Amino acid sequence: MVIDKYKDIRPYSDEEAIAAFNRIARHPLLTQISAFLYPGKNPEELRQLIASIKSVNDFQSKVMLSAITKIIRDTSKTLSYSGVEKLKNGRKNLFISNHRDIMLDSGILQAILYHSGVETSEMAVGDNLITDPLMEDIARSNKMIKVVRNTNPREFYNSSALLSEYIRGSISAQSSSVWIAQKNGRTKDGIDATEQGLLKMFDMSGSGDFCKDFDELSIVPVSLSYEFEPCDILKTKELYISRRRKYVKSEGEDLNSILTGIMQFKGNIHFNFCEPLSASEIKSCSELEKNEKYKSLAELIDNKIVSTYHLWKNNYIAYDLLYSSDKYNDLYTPDERDKFISYVTYKLSDVEGNPKEMEEIFLSVYANPVLSKEKLSE
Repeated sequence: MVIDKYKDIRPYSDEEAIAAFNRIARHPLLTQISAFLYPGKNPEELRQLIASIKSVNDFQSKVMLSAITKIIRDTSKTLSYSGVEKLKNGRKNLFISNHRDIMLDSGILQAILYHSGVETSEMAVGDNLITDPLMEDIARSNKMIKVVRNTNPREFYNSSALLSEYIRGSISAQSSSVWIAQKNGRTKDGIDATEQGLLKMFDMSGSGDFCKDFDELSIVPVSLSYEFEPCDILKTKELYISRRRKYVKSEGEDLNSILTGIMQFKGNIHFNFCEPLSASEIKSCSELEKNEKYKSLAELIDNKIVSTYHLWKNNYIAYDLLYSSDKYNDLYTPDERDKFISYVTYKLSDVEGNPKEMEEIFLSVYANPVLSKEKLSE
């Protein structure tokens, strides 16, 4: 008997998913989910559809894709993307992106791949977001890989090694691409940076040859940018509290952030797929001392993400407001500036704390991507 050591973290097989679809179809919460996604429709239609599905790919195309499409249609002005033509060679990739929204970053990426004729990827998601059997059934039927986070150091090491093996195996065997965020958790302050620990995790399953091991992963940095930062006021509150004491999440906070990110107006959205890291780029990193290798590789990924990050007028307005400057005032109109000021005032109107400090934090969430671009060009 072959032991499937990845059984607890990998996405469901089609056979496992069929059993999950039946559980999802019978779940009482499906009525509420149907009311949100398909208002005015009889929930029985969604139950019957899910119960009839026989594969993960069908679940993605018939259920998840329509859900993401509805969210984009209802809460954004435009969705644009670039660089997807680089993925048409059929090679499986490791997508590493900046991370702004808990569910939509990977969800929108899947929709882009699907509409571009590229096979959808598996997605690494923290186990803190897979909080009950229904969430687990939906997630793992949607190609999600479970990432173990809150555990003791020994178990964390073992789970990281297992995750590293699984991701490398999927890509090297050309069975599936994988998406993962560049850091543990969303960027709260608008500064996108790849954690070196993430790269060390990938290397746990390597042969010891830095160049060969990272070239095998075919790393494609992905930059994603929202005109209106998902959960901007929730991130502001967290940053404000974190300046005073260790921030501790309240019960149900992740779910609230998921729902807020889904329902909040996002304005324009842009995704960019960068060129995969080249063998020569990886080689230049490999020639450094051990820890410097990972630092250099992280900076390489960051530079690609930051350089292709799409700045919106909100970012430039926030920068000028934060620094009392007119540096970028040729990129927006006085009316657009006034509208953004009204948006900031509205968002901060019902929060507790020092008003000036709250405003400074809120503006910095939008202004920091401009600072990152400036530093890159220096």
